[in-house]
Amino acid sequence: MDRYPPIAEHGLVGDLQTAALVSSQGVVDWFAAPRFDSPSIFAALLDHDGGGYMRISPEYADGSCKQLYYPDTAILVTRFMSPEGVGEVIDFMPPDRTRTATDRHTLVRGVRAVRGTVDFTLECRPRFDYGRADHTVELGENGALFRAPGIDAHLQTTFPVDQDGQDVRGRVTLSTGESAGLVFTVCASGGAAPEVPTADGITAQFQETARFWHEWLSQSRYKGRWPELVHRSVITLKLLTYSPTGALIAAATMGLPEQLGGERNWDYRYTWVRDAALSVRAMLDLGFVEEATAFVHWLVDRLYERAGKEEEPLQTMYRVDGNPDLPEENLEHFEGYRGSSPVRIGNGAVDQLQLDIYGEALYGLAQGREIGHQANYRGWKALTRMLDWFANAWDRPDEGIWETRGGRRDFTYSRVMSWVAFDHGLSLAERFRRPADVDGWRRARDAIFEQVMERGWSDTEGAFVQQYGSDVLDASLLLMPRVGFIAPQDPAWLSTLDAMDRTLVSDSLVYRYDPAASPDGLLGSEGTFSLCTFLYVDALARAGRVTQARYTFEKMQTYANHVGLFAEEVGPSGEQLGNFPQAFTHLSLIMAAVTLDESLNAEQGH
Repeated sequence: MDRYPPIAEHGLVGDLQTAALVSSQGVVDWFAAPRFDSPSIFAALLDHDGGGYMRISPEYADGSCKQLYYPDTAILVTRFMSPEGVGEVIDFMPPDRTRTATDRHTLVRGVRAVRGTVDFTLECRPRFDYGRADHTVELGENGALFRAPGIDAHLQTTFPVDQDGQDVRGRVTLSTGESAGLVFTVCASGGAAPEVPTADGITAQFQETARFWHEWLSQSRYKGRWPELVHRSVITLKLLTYSPTGALIAAATMGLPEQLGGERNWDYRYTWVRDAALSVRAMLDLGFVEEATAFVHWLVDRLYERAGKEEEPLQTMYRVDGNPDLPEENLEHFEGYRGSSPVRIGNGAVDQLQLDIYGEALYGLAQGREIGHQANYRGWKALTRMLDWFANAWDRPDEGIWETRGGRRDFTYSRVMSWVAFDHGLSLAERFRRPADVDGWRRARDAIFEQVMERGWSDTEGAFVQQYGSDVLDASLLLMPRVGFIAPQDPAWLSTLDAMDRTLVSDSLVYRYDPAASPDGLLGSEGTFSLCTFLYVDALARAGRVTQARYTFEKMQTYANHVGLFAEEVGPSGEQLGNFPQAFTHLSLIMAAVTLDESLNAEQGH
C-alpha cells in the first residue's frame, strides 16, 4: 500500500450527507461522519500513520488494480488482477432518501472472486476526531464495535476478524463465484447495532442503490456529445450536495495541497455562495430542477437570517446547515499529504470581504425564476433590503474571488459581479412585478459598468485586468460574457481573450493569475485551475472560436482521473492537485459542454 497514493487515484462514494474516498488499492483513506464537515474517522490521506484507514484488498506479489464506476451510479468497483485470480471490491453508501439529517451512516464493501482464488485481507484502523480521540474496540460474533467520545462505529463482516491492538484485522479466501462483505456503520454513542449483514442483504442493498442512481439520472435531458463525462460530473455534484438542506459543498476533502510541500492547503467541506449559486445553472441545464430549487431556498434563507442586522447580508461560505461559524485551526499533529502542511480545518476566508458573492447570489436566484420559483414576500423583502444596502456598499476594495491573503484591492471581477447583482435584481423586479427601488438599482448598475470600462481596462495589455491600476490578467473574468456584462464577440473581449492566451494559457490549461506579478500573501506556487480551463472553453465557444474550444475541451478530458473525476488543479506534470473532487470544476465542465454543444450544433446547422 502506497503511503500517499496520487490524489487522482481515488473514487468517491457517498450517501448525500457525507462521503468517502476509496483508493485504487482498495483503501478508504478519507471518511468523515456524520456530515461532510464532521471530524474524520479515516484520514490516512493527510497522515498515513495517524489518520486512520480501512483496507480490503488481495495479498499478491505480482498483480495490478483497476477502478471503475458501475454504469450511471455512484457505486465504485475496484478490480484486482493477478495470475492467481481476479477479485473485486464493490463500495457504496446507501443514499439518503428522507432528506432528514441523521447520525447513522453506512459504508458497504462487498468482495468477490471473479476468477481463480483470491485471498482478501481486511485492516480496519479508525482514528476518530482527526486522530485526536482515543477509542476502544470490542470484538463480537459478527465483527467489532469501536467506541470513541460521542460516536460508535460498528464493523460487521461475513467472515472472522481478530483484534490487533486498537484495530481489527481479518482474512477471507474466495474462489470463483464466491462473495463476502462488510458493513461499516457509524452512529451516535449507544446507538442500536445494525442488522447482521448477509450476502443476500448486501446484494439487495447494491441493487437498491443502483436503482436510486439510475432513477435519479433518468431525469437528465442532456443529449450532447459527452454524456459519460457530463453525467459523471452531475452525479459528483449530487454526491457533494447535503440533501437535508440542498447545500453544495466545494469538495469532499480538506487539506489536500495546491502545491506539494506548500502551505496552500484549505478545508473545502463547506458551502461557498459563489460555487453553489453557479451550480443552479448547471443543474437546470441538465434538467435537475429539484436540486436547483433546493439551493435557491437555502440561499433565500441565508438572506432572510441577516435581514435588518448591522452586518454584511451574506458571508462567503457557510456550513451545510447554514451555520456561519467556521473557525480555522491547524492540525499540528498531522504531517499533511506528502508532507504538505499545515493541515487546516475550518476556513479563515469566511471573514473576508468578497463582494462578488452578491452577483453570484442574484445570478442563482435569477436562474431560479426559470423553474417557477417566485420568492415569497418575506424572501423578496430580504432580497430588496440587500440590494438597497449594496447600492451604497459595492464600491469598496475586497479580497476577491481567489480569497487572497495579501490585503484588499479593487478587483475587476468583484465589480463585474456587482453589476450582475443589480442587473438580475432589476430583471426579477420586472418579471414578477415586485416593488423595488429600480431607479437606485439602475443607477448603481450603470455606475459600475462605467467604472469597469474605464478603470478595469489596461491599454498596455489590451485587456480587462485583475484589479484597477494593474496590468495583471485574471481568468475569473472569463465569466464576463456568460453573465452578460459584455458581448462574447465584442472587440474588447476578443482582445482580452487574446491577452489571456498569451499570458495565462499553457498547452490549453489556464492559470488563475500570476502570483509573482500579483502577490496574494501566500508562499509557493500553484498549478493550472481546472475551473478556469473549462471557463476558457465556454468563452472560446461563445466567441466563435469553436474549433479551438473543442480541442481545448477534448485535451482537458485527458487530465480527468480513471473514473472521470477532477481535483481543483492540474500540476506541471499533469498530476491532480488540491481538494478532490472539486464541485466548481465539475459544474464548469457541465457549463462548458452545454455551451460547446450549442455552438457546434449552430455551426453544423442543427
